[in-house]
Amino acid sequence: MPLPLVYHDDYSPPFPVEHRFPMEKFRLLHEHLQDSLPAAVYHQPALCPADILALAHDPAYIARYLAGELPREEQRRLGLPWSAALARRTVRAVGGSLLTAELALQHGLACNLAGGTHHAHYDQPSGFCIFNDLAVIARYLLASGRVGRVLIFDCDVHQGDGTARLLAGCAGAVTVSLHCERNFPASKAHSDWDIALPAGLGDAGYLKTVDDALDYLLPVYQPDLVLYDAGVDVHKDDALGLLELSDAGIAARDTAVLRHCLERDIPVAGLIGGGYDRDRRVLARRHGILQHSAARIWQEFGMT
Repeated sequence: MPLPLVYHDDYSPPFPVEHRFPMEKFRLLHEHLQDSLPAAVYHQPALCPADILALAHDPAYIARYLAGELPREEQRRLGLPWSAALARRTVRAVGGSLLTAELALQHGLACNLAGGTHHAHYDQPSGFCIFNDLAVIARYLLASGRVGRVLIFDCDVHQGDGTARLLAGCAGAVTVSLHCERNFPASKAHSDWDIALPAGLGDAGYLKTVDDALDYLLPVYQPDLVLYDAGVDVHKDDALGLLELSDAGIAARDTAVLRHCLERDIPVAGLIGGGYDRDRRVLARRHGILQHSAARIWQEFGMT
């Protein structure tokens, strides 16, 4: 069986073309991967049920957002214009991350073509994030008994503050955030493991940090699943990143994370995380480094 990928056309709803958030990148990523990874198998996710969203979010907030009734201050914190299509996309993308985790548990590895919305909080949005798929997945899989421990390895350039707060005190969930110390959010949360990196670190220092972290954390926690937020806003050309990684550095990072986990028989669900570039096709190819790295690892490990 080829590598399982998760995608739905809802991922890129109609959106203002001049907006800072690159909503079309999900569609462009899908097009790129159809051309460059033709053997991959795509799975279409369902909408995430409201009761599962409510494992990590206030039901009143869920209802308020879906009805388009966010107050002005919450809308400002989100930074995205509300529409019914965007609301549907949001719930679909969480369903996609949930399906990705289930496929990873079944096959050892799977990747979503969206996900990693780590700034969303219990009862409010933040930083382009509405519902926190990482926290929702962790709480759902733990509550259902599918796993006993989930480790979230967040390599987005920004700290996963929402994830840290939503999973604080959650037995079985381990939050790890590798992020640039001088970046959004201004007020940091407390993950189980915060690894704050200096601006301009570059490939070599970053990759050593990844290797050292996983060499220590995976044997200590022995998770049943790793949720990997593979943000590409660490790239040297990203509009919001400061860590100065190259394409090769991102590929080496993704490969290292997947190999560290699979060598220990730990399933991995890959989510694309953040990425911002005016050239949206270049950005889509940059996000596609995750799926290409996963396809190589899938073949290397002889996975089915």
